[in-house]
Amino acid sequence: MAPGSSSAPSASDAPPTRVRRIWRVSNPIGLGRRAFTPSRAGRVEDLAVRRIQLIRTFVGFAAVIWLAVSYQLVSSADGLLDDRMNEVWNSVLVMAVTFPFVVGVFVALSRPLNRRLFLRRALKPVGGMLTLFGSVFMVVLLAIEDLREVRADLLPRNEYVQLLGLLFLLVWWLPFVLYGVVMSSVTVFRTADIHELVPPLLATALVWELALIDLFAGSYEGVPFGTRLLFTLGAPISVTAVTMWEIRRLRTRHGITLRGALLR
Repeated sequence: MAPGSSSAPSASDAPPTRVRRIWRVSNPIGLGRRAFTPSRAGRVEDLAVRRIQLIRTFVGFAAVIWLAVSYQLVSSADGLLDDRMNEVWNSVLVMAVTFPFVVGVFVALSRPLNRRLFLRRALKPVGGMLTLFGSVFMVVLLAIEDLREVRADLLPRNEYVQLLGLLFLLVWWLPFVLYGVVMSSVTVFRTADIHELVPPLLATALVWELALIDLFAGSYEGVPFGTRLLFTLGAPISVTAVTMWEIRRLRTRHGITLRGALLR
């Protein structure tokens, strides 16, 4: 030990206090991180892939908001909120159908001895999806103007209770939901807990389904045809390109292939 050095532990090395431990598991971001990010030990984490996924997610959100504001698709901030919450809710509903189908096919094609392993790994992604499903439902119920009568029947009449509920919504619940929406988009509902190849495969299926829904539902009415086509097909094409790059990177950098994923 060098002269004058001290072996006493620093403040950063000290074990966290009880208050800090409680805060880590109870604050909206900390709890959201536990609920919506993959945690399987031994999984491959590629920082370049994560960076591209984050950029794609934020660019997609920004582009949709810009489109709504630029072409005055909504008349107010409340209308924009209603529109975005409807889109998030539709995405969650589509995911509720797509997730079991894609994961079910993945598990069915794997070797019989490993199907139980993948099904057990799917419990955490299912839990994260159900958590986001319930959280988004509560925000949709409180935010969308058309559900005003439903809220009046469900919420307590006491003004103080309503004020406390609103404060809780703004300070804790809304950050938790927003974090969950963003991280679920990036990690594709933490499905890397099942296998590293499940997120890109599931993301591709989900984004093309949403594009077809937008196409047949006539979304973005009032927007020029070229811009509407760009926004309708731009997302699935870009996600597919990122997916192909991610699968290739997993194969060339980490030796992960679909055949190996199915353990055949």
